[in-house]
Amino acid sequence: MTLTPTGLDTGSHDLPVTPALAAFMGTRWADTPLPEDLRVPGYDRFAGRRARLSAAFPGERLIVPAGRLKVRCNDLDHRFRPHSAYVWLTGLTGEDQADHVLVLEPAGPEGHEPVLYLRPRSPRDGGEFYRDRRYGEFWVGSRPDLAEAARLTGIRTEHLDRLAGLLSGPQPPTRVLTGADAQVDDATRRRTASHQNGELAAVLSELRLVKDQWEVGQLQLAVDHTVTGFEDVVRALPTALRHHRGERWIEGVFDLRARAEGNGTAYTTIAASGAHACVLHWIRNDGALDPNALLLLDAGVETDTLYAADITRTLPLGGTFTPVQRQAYDLVLAAQSAGIAALRPGARFRDFHRAAMKVIAEGLADWGVLRVPAEQALAEDNGLYRRYTLCGSGHMLGLDYHDCAKSRADRYLDGVLEEGMVLTVEPGLYLQPDDETLPLELRGLGIRIEDDLVITPDGARLMSAALPRTAPDIEAWMATLLS
Repeated sequence: MTLTPTGLDTGSHDLPVTPALAAFMGTRWADTPLPEDLRVPGYDRFAGRRARLSAAFPGERLIVPAGRLKVRCNDLDHRFRPHSAYVWLTGLTGEDQADHVLVLEPAGPEGHEPVLYLRPRSPRDGGEFYRDRRYGEFWVGSRPDLAEAARLTGIRTEHLDRLAGLLSGPQPPTRVLTGADAQVDDATRRRTASHQNGELAAVLSELRLVKDQWEVGQLQLAVDHTVTGFEDVVRALPTALRHHRGERWIEGVFDLRARAEGNGTAYTTIAASGAHACVLHWIRNDGALDPNALLLLDAGVETDTLYAADITRTLPLGGTFTPVQRQAYDLVLAAQSAGIAALRPGARFRDFHRAAMKVIAEGLADWGVLRVPAEQALAEDNGLYRRYTLCGSGHMLGLDYHDCAKSRADRYLDGVLEEGMVLTVEPGLYLQPDDETLPLELRGLGIRIEDDLVITPDGARLMSAALPRTAPDIEAWMATLLS
């Protein structure tokens, strides 16, 4: 078995390196050490996290890869983001983490010893630093050496080249976080069981369900930057309305803020105008903007520590809601308010969705859109109201914008809320333009309102309270930003 850290094909356009140039490139380079006191943000948190994982699997080797680079086109990779479980355990978040692997080695009664297998800084006595487009320092920037990485993280480090030897020969009981690194998966496939690997993934998700104070602070930072991005978008509306791809202009404006203030966007920005808002994951963003229509903007900043915000507002592109738009918006707002009111420690996770959907179904029945009573439509064996709303009303939030998704149902979807959990509440109405069960004036309206909240001892705190939610407040906020 071989783990291959080779780079991409550099292509025939690369110039040849003469022996004279190779010799010259290997001489007279100054040392470039990292500051002695540099540590990963949140350094004091990570040993405790690893200890909690260790306690769940005594005596077993645990392997958590950062992931591998993926080709976008020919000799260009997608921008790399390490797997969230690896980030949560190490604090390492950079693009230089590609191919690195955290191994928790069983260490008897003491639990586990963590070891990071990584590719250190390109040595200057070989050709990698200037010839390897994928990993060379001249091409992608420098990495810490082994000692520096150990100081950064508090974890013992080994050269990545030694991982292949570790994964061959006699092995202790082993679990792998699969799906992140195909080469690690291949190397361990015969020595691990899929159900055991699945349990590791589930526990890694479940350990992240409750956020500590530092994590909540990082999430608040992501939310705050996202609020600023929404303000940027409103200020840019006059220009966007004139552009033939106004949705894409909006996307670019928000994404600029996300990249300037954090690592980038937490997910692909949804900038959906008019009937495009009825497509739940509209990311083409290639439409023009109509000043008489609504804009559904679903966007979030990811911090440099990789914590995500996830916020949606539905805005009148002309600055004010029409009566029909306002009617639909107010129904969604009432549903969201009911969902938020249901959040508190000890409540079932699904309670806030049920509270929001009760309001939606009753509103649709009052409008005459639902031709059965709301109570009947809400029954588990019916669900007719879902034609107009379809999806769930929220999810956990953290390092992933859909966080903790590998958790077992009894801990998440069928579980109870606890203080420190962070989640979204985001009911919506998606009234399709070709839906003949709807009156003409409602067709093509898509509305979602999404906010981020942290569960507190007696309820929930609205982390995104700086963005207005009510129709009058949105109109006043837009008028101020556009004046």
